[in-house]
Amino acid sequence: MNITGRLTRDAEVRTTSQDRQVVHFSVAINDSYRNKQGERIEQATYFDCSYWITPNVARLLTKGTLVELSGRVSTRAWTGNDGEPRAGLNFHTSQIKLHSLSRADGSGSKKAETVQAAAQAENNKVTAQGTENDLPF
Repeated sequence: MNITGRLTRDAEVRTTSQDRQVVHFSVAINDSYRNKQGERIEQATYFDCSYWITPNVARLLTKGTLVELSGRVSTRAWTGNDGEPRAGLNFHTSQIKLHSLSRADGSGSKKAETVQAAAQAENNKVTAQGTENDLPF
């Protein structure tokens, strides 16, 4: 499954009890449609995302960045501190594509191109390391 949205906060790296690092971030997807009365309805869906391949990508995932993610969705349910039932969506990310950055700092697309180039270099590095270890000889 693919989703495209903006990061709602900077990514953070956490370490599991098995000493594996995972990148956690949140993405909002905006959708709009017209109801039967012709009114425009705006709706946002939030995904809590995890990325296990390399923790170095966390520095590229900053609030406001537009990303396209590939992976799979799962749901979770829990009871909040107030006793109310809660539910959420998890997105287990296998691939990240950066599309743009937040323009809040006044930077143009040059910074976005730099970040995309850095992400591509990081992906190439990970791919090269992964295939080298998988060779049968």
